[in-house]
Amino acid sequence: MSHVVMAEMVASVWKVVASAGDIVEPNDTLVILESMKMEIPVPAEVAGVITEMTVNEGDVVNEGDSIAVIEPS
Repeated sequence: MSHVVMAEMVASVWKVVASAGDIVEPNDTLVILESMKMEIPVPAEVAGVITEMTVNEGDVVNEGDSIAVIEPS
């Protein structure tokens, strides 16, 4: 069952660090969000392979929006 990483706040996607096909471990940074002049790294919550990145640099995410989909290993 796939795991969806979701935004925890309204923010801009400042930098996309990972991409589809990457193998990640828990706490690996997927994207860096920017909100109120603060940079907020969004970590992978499970180990696995990223099957889809659902954001691009410059996008605005709302709380609960999908950031990435990970197929756990």
